[in-house]
Amino acid sequence: MNRRTFLGTAFGIATVVTVDGLKMNAQEAKVITMPELPYAPNSLEPIITANTISYHYGKHHTAYVNNINKLIIGTQFTGMSLEQIIKATSGKSDKVSIFNNAAQAWNHNFYWHSLKPKGGGEPPAALKQKIEKSFGSVDKFKEALTQAATGQFGSGWAWLVADGDALKVVKTGNADNPMTQNLKPLLTIDVWEHAYYLDYQNKRADYVKGLLENLINWEFAAANL
Repeated sequence: MNRRTFLGTAFGIATVVTVDGLKMNAQEAKVITMPELPYAPNSLEPIITANTISYHYGKHHTAYVNNINKLIIGTQFTGMSLEQIIKATSGKSDKVSIFNNAAQAWNHNFYWHSLKPKGGGEPPAALKQKIEKSFGSVDKFKEALTQAATGQFGSGWAWLVADGDALKVVKTGNADNPMTQNLKPLLTIDVWEHAYYLDYQNKRADYVKGLLENLINWEFAAANL
């Protein structure tokens, strides 16, 4: 089995690997790369501080990407996308570690894009119409997503998903992802403690409120429809 070393910085991308002493780019080595943060680390302040980003993106997210690469070396999953790995390993007891790390790598990238500086406000018209049809109003949707995010026991995620023509709010524990239930994710809120504890301690509800009012990326959700 080839020995590979994955390189990256706290706010960089793992683009260089070493295979048997030879450096090559990640595409040649067929590994999962660490995606760029779609904004500056301090641009979500004061709702999410650069300090939280440094640990959440720079440590936790990076660890999931590094772990999945180590786990898939020499397996049938080498060269697959994260989505393909998630679907191929979901529900398989002997592939739990691969699923967890692939799903967490995917979930975190999706989460970063679910937020944006100066977000919040009103959804685009087409998305707003679908939200109103499924939930009654945007405010009722926010209440449902808040309840899912604050009501998730322990670590996990709250999601807005498309189920056919209808929109739903679902929550998943740990690394689970709605794609395994044939649901299409539109946006997500990370409710693992590392997402908010440095800024909010045990006040998860304040973190969720801050995201919905100031950071949620409606355009990203609309593009995923």
